[in-house]
Amino acid sequence: MLQWILVGLGALIILGLGIYAGRLLFLLKAQNDRQQAARNKRIETITKSIQTIAFAMEQQQCDPSEGAIRICNLLEALPLDPQPDFVQKYPAMFALYADIQHFPTHEARQALSKAERRQQDTQREQIESDYESKIQPELVELKQFDTSKL
Repeated sequence: MLQWILVGLGALIILGLGIYAGRLLFLLKAQNDRQQAARNKRIETITKSIQTIAFAMEQQQCDPSEGAIRICNLLEALPLDPQPDFVQKYPAMFALYADIQHFPTHEARQALSKAERRQQDTQREQIESDYESKIQPELVELKQFDTSKL
């Protein structure tokens, strides 16, 4: 008799632990689904931003240097695994970015004297003109940027 009580008690404990484990697995799956949905939404938002900036650059509504900074940072922020080699895929865009990234922006730029700002603007415009024709083919590709084709 005692033996059957212990077997029944053991079965209840195992059943309870099984139910608890199942609940934890269900919660884990729900959490993973939410994270994947958030990741997909972020990829979609970044993709649209890249396409919009590339279109604005092509239409000359956005300076090439500003567009290169934004696009390169967005490409590197894409939560893709494995991360594609965007430097190889868009060499002119990343070369422009590398040449202008040392220029101060925002408050640091405002802290410069007018002469220093003019000098940097001249340098930046020269760099932009050197890369303008090189980045055009990449802009055409970036306007249709799609992570599913990577």
